[in-house]
Amino acid sequence: MTPSATGVSPDLRVSFAGINLKNPVIAASGTFGYGVEFEDVVHLNKLGGFVVKGLSAEPMAGNAPPRLYETPAGMLNAIGLQNIGARAFLEEKLPKLRKMKNIIVFANVFGHCREDYERTIEILNEGEGIAAYELNVSCPNTSGGGIHFGSDPRSLDEVVNTTKRISRRPLIVKLSPNVTSITQMARVAQEAGADAISLVNTFVAMAIDPETRKPRIANVTAGLSGPAIKPIALRMVYDAAKAVSIPVIGMGGISAAADIVEFMLAGATAVEIGTASYWGPGCHRKNRSRT
Repeated sequence: MTPSATGVSPDLRVSFAGINLKNPVIAASGTFGYGVEFEDVVHLNKLGGFVVKGLSAEPMAGNAPPRLYETPAGMLNAIGLQNIGARAFLEEKLPKLRKMKNIIVFANVFGHCREDYERTIEILNEGEGIAAYELNVSCPNTSGGGIHFGSDPRSLDEVVNTTKRISRRPLIVKLSPNVTSITQMARVAQEAGADAISLVNTFVAMAIDPETRKPRIANVTAGLSGPAIKPIALRMVYDAAKAVSIPVIGMGGISAAADIVEFMLAGATAVEIGTASYWGPGCHRKNRSRT
């Protein structure tokens, strides 16, 4: 990302894993639907790119409500990865996205065992118009005793190795912050074949209603996102970027142009914006204009 000689119109183009973006701002998975839902409120071709909701091999209904709760500086969510399934995405959503010009679409992929990831990517491989896969490794590995892929080096190595072998597109591994060493997990992802890493995903957290004495989220625990996590996310991006040679995509509490600059100074090639787009879908355009 380099400024022009006049300083009036900076060149915001960035690239990673062979993918060229017009600017470094990507709408993160989870708060931007499948992209098509936002075309009336956001010019999708103004974004660097966007990541669709997490996709699984089969449709998922998600968790029971309540599954969202606003915190003083962020949001708790336990949506439960509700989605229409990879096949329905190819048939119902991707054709509409392919009709749009100058957009970059990333598909977020998740599973509860290695075979789930494989099946989902095999289905998505059949589609056209997907730039890369973003592997969500913050899911519990049901065949591995429930430990999360992203918090166990061996599980992470296995799922990245497997999906890289069958993927027809670049593979971005989205790392969990709920680990002892983010640098270790970043290196594992790189050595297993990741083309890039993105971080951080949400922090495990909870809230309790003092009146009812019950958790405010039906699932009890949830993922914390928003401005509250930004300083920790920034530190983790900084550490990861120094530990690996593959590109790093930073995220976590970005809500202003200055936040984007901070993450890129910390070593990120691009950034993803999630929670901010939940309360203001047009924030990506505003952030870009102020960069």
